[in-house]
Amino acid sequence: MRPLIDVSTLERMLKRGGPAPVLLDVRWHLGGPPGVESYRKGHLPGAVFVDLDRDVAGTPGSGGRHPLPEPAAFEAAMRRAGVFADRPVVVYDGADSTAAARLWWTLRYFGHENVRVLDGGYHAWTTAGNAVAVGDSYEEVEPGDFQARPGNLPVLDAAGAAALAKAGVLLDARASERYRGEVEPIDPVAGHIPGAVNAPTLGNVGVDGRFLPSELLRERFAGLGATDAVDVGAYCGSGVTAAHEILALHLAGIPAALYVGSWSAWVADPTNPVATGEA
Repeated sequence: MRPLIDVSTLERMLKRGGPAPVLLDVRWHLGGPPGVESYRKGHLPGAVFVDLDRDVAGTPGSGGRHPLPEPAAFEAAMRRAGVFADRPVVVYDGADSTAAARLWWTLRYFGHENVRVLDGGYHAWTTAGNAVAVGDSYEEVEPGDFQARPGNLPVLDAAGAAALAKAGVLLDARASERYRGEVEPIDPVAGHIPGAVNAPTLGNVGVDGRFLPSELLRERFAGLGATDAVDVGAYCGSGVTAAHEILALHLAGIPAALYVGSWSAWVADPTNPVATGEA
């Protein structure tokens, strides 16, 4: 199943009657106001807010700033949001799907088989002139029955990421200046995993936040050495934008593993080597 859905297709699904897809709003602003504030000002009718830091990640620590949540905690969060095993789920964020891709990936990792990302997010929905709702929708949510079963998508640990950087292609989804080690606004050490190739996430989308066509994504990744003929993985600062890279690779027909702990977990171990500059 194609992991993206456009606004017009979602509109038709919502209007046709019968069980509608579960809508999850996961807007998240790194260093900005909480996403729930944007949600309360306006969201897709019937959508429920999901907090990326609280619901889609575990407690920060040696496993990184956004480690995998515990299965029981994620299951409880998704049930509160009304997620059912047999109902489709559509996730969205503000526009570029950075946070939505992490929720898409996490739901898929824990076994939900019918999850799609609204391409262009809330911006695309409102630009099309569609109605929005305000306030909270939690009171109207029927608790779901989703069961979290981990292990349905490939993941990397630090050793696996290091090995893949040598034997396959490990993509670093952060901005180029962070990859080169020129700046590091968040983590205590600047640089990248030795052997990793820089592929900034924003290169996967156009100015409107929508993903590039699959053929352009294939060309982009092929130019970086990532094809379906080699083993591919991705990491970023904390495993959020790298999930966006995994989604873009999926659209390009390239299977890839996610290093969930990413750079924040890598530098938590002082024995891990650090490279700077260009590859």
